[in-house]
Amino acid sequence: MSEILKYTNMKSINRGMLLISIFCFLNQCGIQKKVSDAIQVYSPDGKICVEMFKGTDSKLLYKVTASGMEIITPSRFGIISDSIDLGSNITFGSVESGMIDETYSVFGIHNKAINRCNTKTVEVRTGGEKWFLDIRAYNDGVAVRSRLSAKPDRHITGEVTEWKLPSNTLYWYQTDLVSYEGTFQKVLTDTLASDQIIGLPVTALLSSGKYALLTEANLVDYSDLAVKSGEGGTLKGFFHAEEKGWFTNDEVTQPWRVILIPDDLNALVNSDLIRNLCPPPSSELVNADWIKPGRAAWNWWSTPALVYNQQHQWIDWTKQLGFEFYLIDAGWTRWQEGNMNAWDCLTEVVSYAKSVGVDIWIWLHSREVSNEADRTRIFENAVKAGVSGLKIDFVPKCTRDWSNWYEATLRDAAKNRLMIDFHGPVKPTGRERTWPNELTREAIRGHEYHIKRYNRILEPDHDCTVPFNRFVQGFADYTPTVFNPSELLGYTWTREIAQAIVFTSPFLCYADHPENYLKNPAVDIIKSIPSTWDETIVLQDSEIGKCAAFARRSANTWFIGVINGGENKNINIPLRFLQAGSYKMDACEDDPDRDDDINKYVSTVSQSDSIKLTIRPKGGFVAKLTRL
Repeated sequence: MSEILKYTNMKSINRGMLLISIFCFLNQCGIQKKVSDAIQVYSPDGKICVEMFKGTDSKLLYKVTASGMEIITPSRFGIISDSIDLGSNITFGSVESGMIDETYSVFGIHNKAINRCNTKTVEVRTGGEKWFLDIRAYNDGVAVRSRLSAKPDRHITGEVTEWKLPSNTLYWYQTDLVSYEGTFQKVLTDTLASDQIIGLPVTALLSSGKYALLTEANLVDYSDLAVKSGEGGTLKGFFHAEEKGWFTNDEVTQPWRVILIPDDLNALVNSDLIRNLCPPPSSELVNADWIKPGRAAWNWWSTPALVYNQQHQWIDWTKQLGFEFYLIDAGWTRWQEGNMNAWDCLTEVVSYAKSVGVDIWIWLHSREVSNEADRTRIFENAVKAGVSGLKIDFVPKCTRDWSNWYEATLRDAAKNRLMIDFHGPVKPTGRERTWPNELTREAIRGHEYHIKRYNRILEPDHDCTVPFNRFVQGFADYTPTVFNPSELLGYTWTREIAQAIVFTSPFLCYADHPENYLKNPAVDIIKSIPSTWDETIVLQDSEIGKCAAFARRSANTWFIGVINGGENKNINIPLRFLQAGSYKMDACEDDPDRDDDINKYVSTVSQSDSIKLTIRPKGGFVAKLTRL
């Protein structure tokens, strides 16, 4: 049996996960026999503490502090099983302490992830049932989950889990719980309407100036969690996709309930905590040479009609751009040419693409691959045709069964050496670490919501918000960068280029027609923007909802992308992140009078220089810095 197949036993994964890279403290490892009414876990740097404790009514509560400041005030925690609140009438038992300390390769915002935390596993009893509480404390946040033993016909009916932050905390959140494509709103906790339904993640700014992000990680064999607002802005978890819960005979491992507590926006964007909470990939997937991040041309946004005899031209355009992929969207299944059916036509197109060095992705509806038999047939046909990746669209609400569908789909895709892009899906929860063949997923209000034919316009603050919540959750297929003048709808060319730099997607699918890129004065910069980065720095003038300013490095070349909101913005970008020596800077600024033009210039800069700008509303700035 291959290691990929072995890895599909999710119950084994959950049990084994606790053992991976865990090293006990010399003086702290092993079982602590003393029973306590409070369990504390500190981060490795000692600044963050999560405390699980019994309230006066024997209910399980937790609180989180950072540098002595309360981030989460006492909040409930627990699962409801067979109508019994396992977070009530609790007794703590033995405690096992340990730590995790590892570094592993990733692609996306940077090339190395650091997974370092202190851990405790606590035996808990509720009445006659024994269960376990897993706790982790990182230097940038904490995570907690419950684990229940297997039990015939166990009915998981809900959670009592809460996140309660201090008064006057500002929340950014969206409310679409099907495809996670809502616009982000901001509101103070004290004015948040009661019973407001909210999708995770939620980014928070405390009155102290401290940031936090509330979410879940490692969603497997469980229903997607949403939250409802309660008194004082308390967020209470509930199963929005199956409010009556589900029955199971298996062990139950709750997804991690996460509180990210970064030092600043740079630390928020660069956090590895969510993916750290997921198991590593099988050895077959660690260095799989068929998993290849890259850029893609795409027909749907610019020319929704997918004509078979035009595909060679699209592939030629893709080649001219230097992109690695061409995505064939919905409509290819209707192709027919003489005696050739859709799969025959697709095979011919793929063959031509490979002859010029372009790989092909294809679109599928989730109903076509909703069960194992259909997946086996479709995936085998795709492999036979020479396809490299699949965009799977219109995924239903994430019930427990559908959370397992994601796992099964990624497993089966890995067996067939296929990469995946989920569209219309649930939010990511770090599982791209376990399944690196998932290069991206949508779950974002992207450029299909800024498009003339649907009379859709994105407000300028949206693009300045999502880098600090949705993209922290994981990669997102925003489908950026449009140059068609009639489709800018108030945005500028420079802002559009900056989207490809700021919005992380290892499968970077460009929205506009390739000809609009090829004839653009910034085409050389567009051709050189990679889909993954070695290093990311959030620049000092970034502000949620107001401005997203990033410096990102690929090898020895730096790119700067700035996306501005709805007001004029004065920007100062110190270049001290550069190495010593001189750099050629190819820069693009907004034309002051036209959205569809760019002011380009070339200069020589060094780490002692700064770039001072005034950026117009809905505008941006782009620079490529090449070491001389």
